[in-house]
Amino acid sequence: MAGFDKRVSSYQDALAGLEDGMTLLAGGFGLCGIPENLIAEIKHRGTRDLTAISNNCGVDDFGLGLLLEDRQIRKMLASYVGENALFEKQLLDGDLEVELTPQGNLAERMRAGGAGIPAFYTATGYGTPIADGKEIRKFGDRHYVLEEAIIGDFAIVKGWKADTYGNVIYRKTARNFNPLVAMAGKITVVEVEEIVEPGTLDPDEIQTPGIYVDRLIQGSFEKRIEKRTVSA
Repeated sequence: MAGFDKRVSSYQDALAGLEDGMTLLAGGFGLCGIPENLIAEIKHRGTRDLTAISNNCGVDDFGLGLLLEDRQIRKMLASYVGENALFEKQLLDGDLEVELTPQGNLAERMRAGGAGIPAFYTATGYGTPIADGKEIRKFGDRHYVLEEAIIGDFAIVKGWKADTYGNVIYRKTARNFNPLVAMAGKITVVEVEEIVEPGTLDPDEIQTPGIYVDRLIQGSFEKRIEKRTVSA
């Protein structure tokens, strides 16, 4: 059933249609489960003025940090930015617009976007600068902040295995934000380590159904370790 086959043969084809000024969602947590080859292709393409949304912005020379080197990111929405000195410099110099959001809020904003829920109330952030300018309502004896859902023009995701229909399995903690990112993209591109035939994967183990996936590509990965805590 060729119409269901999501595979593309090159990273150029995988990112076809990504243009300057778009909103880019990226899976991963630190350097775990990041779509590293798709990020490298965006750097190679020179796509600029991106609004990037991810848990963090990689490190100075890997992950989304690569896109900071040529100032391809105009605005970054993230929950944690502490491992990237270049990010810090561009923020302090006023060269990079940054919106910090609590990690749980970020996850739920993407999940809501993928589920068609435009906004939701959460107690997280109430009474802090996170809530500035946002609608506040009281339910019971607590105050809640209205957070809007996130939908991206492009979503780039790292999986472990997928079948040709785009059903994806993630490996252990590399699952992190990837399923949420996959849901929230208008165009979702997934790179995986292995592609198998339909029917090979146990349906109970599929974590992103193929309905969310537009393009699928198989790659090889460096899987760099962000912080080594044991001796080699």
